[in-house]
Amino acid sequence: MTTNAAALERRRRPALTLLVVCAAITLVPVTATGASVAVTDISGDLDTGLSAAQWVVNAFFLTFASFMAITGSLADMFGRRRMFAAGVALFCAAMLVATFAPHISVLVGARVLAGIGAAAATTGGSAVLAQTFDGQARVRAFAFFGTAIGLGLAFGPLIAGVLVTSLGGWRGFFLAAAVVLLPALLASPLLAESRDADAAGVDWAGAVTFTVGLSLFVLGMVQSAELGWGHPLILGAFAAFVVLMAVFTAVERRRARPMFDVSLFARPRFLAICAMPVLLAFGFVALLIVLPPYFMAVDGVSAQYAGLLLVLLTGPTLVVPTVIGSVAGRISQRLLLVATMLLVAVGAAWLTVIEPGSGVLQLAGPMLTIGTGFGISLAILDGAAVSSVEPSRAGMAAGMFNTMRLTGEAVAIALLGALLAAVTQSRLTETMGSGAQAATARLLQGDMAGAVSAAPAGSAPEALVQAAGAAYTDALHIGLWAIAVLSLLGAIAVGALMGGRPAAGAEAADGAAADRESALVD
Repeated sequence: MTTNAAALERRRRPALTLLVVCAAITLVPVTATGASVAVTDISGDLDTGLSAAQWVVNAFFLTFASFMAITGSLADMFGRRRMFAAGVALFCAAMLVATFAPHISVLVGARVLAGIGAAAATTGGSAVLAQTFDGQARVRAFAFFGTAIGLGLAFGPLIAGVLVTSLGGWRGFFLAAAVVLLPALLASPLLAESRDADAAGVDWAGAVTFTVGLSLFVLGMVQSAELGWGHPLILGAFAAFVVLMAVFTAVERRRARPMFDVSLFARPRFLAICAMPVLLAFGFVALLIVLPPYFMAVDGVSAQYAGLLLVLLTGPTLVVPTVIGSVAGRISQRLLLVATMLLVAVGAAWLTVIEPGSGVLQLAGPMLTIGTGFGISLAILDGAAVSSVEPSRAGMAAGMFNTMRLTGEAVAIALLGALLAAVTQSRLTETMGSGAQAATARLLQGDMAGAVSAAPAGSAPEALVQAAGAAYTDALHIGLWAIAVLSLLGAIAVGALMGGRPAAGAEAADGAAADRESALVD
């Protein structure tokens, strides 16, 4: 190793960089999925409706998805380390505000800021890793990055369940997230800084139209279940989204250095890579949100036990990314991605065995199968996305990919939730009449007692519990079959898109690693 190369390696500090980025990123999925476990307690503590409390989850996903692209581009322009550190700091501060929030509006506002901070930390962290590692080292680094995300997904609901039920409530959950982030924030100045030397300034027109447009789209999706698809607010949000996206596309096509390079979607392999997290949002992330309330309502378990059951689904994400990362160089990405979707399809179809009172052994097989499939994707997708462009635009690629990921998650959660609500309410109408809508809202928040109390006076409680459990289960079965079909179709589509040779840009991205010194700054 030459003197210059040795100096560059010291400035990168690869081991420290990987540790700091992964430690911070672990907390993002913890608070994303874990907050859903705390919604019922938040509603009671702050004396607000469940629909308002649900925005503690929705607000985070809305800004997390919407700000991915702009934070990725800003990272290339102002520095990937700066963006990562700023994101961690904002996320940490938002969690502190959430901890002491006196009113639901303050809590939701804090979650809005937390989503922006999470977007900055995720895109900045991904770009820092892309600049720090090359070749197979990059593959392994992103496998660890995927494992960090898997760790957060695996223990988010469980950690939230423990804190909410026994160790300080929902306020303790948010406080713990802030405290755990402090070491990563303090260590971030030790990481090497890098930026795009050819950045042409902030694309404000593109940033505003895209961020506002995507925010309106996510808003329409998450509110559609409550207001209905024909509500003026929902129709207006979707119409504005279409207009703003058309303006955004026109603006970006005229820029030499666009914030969001839409031409990348003309590359079949990049399109397949970006489609994967959208497909997996239905088969994995949405299940993380809808399964805990089902277990709590139908089986009468605590939030802590519901979180523990989810380890069957998320546990494989702790192991599989590292295993796949060690052999990824010898197995084609096409095969791995198709295997991911097939495993999710099989697992979702198998999970339709779920019934009221289902035991751990009955659930273990299908949930572990889904988790294994998702774990494979964590090992390769982030690295494949940032390697699809030249290193100077790694932040932009990370922003594009993670925008697709988070938008897919928001859409999947909204659509699966709307499906469960529609089917459950339809099944309950015959039993509960006009009380079916209120009962369904309570069921989908894990509150069986509240659902029963919504029934007309004189109804037999035991019969109502049985009817509610059966309706909720029927809805979940339909949702799982829909996920299985979507995943199977996704496997076919991804296999076809990945069939060609890698794009020249992706090959050039890896070959350009030797010139990376010019992009590193003190």
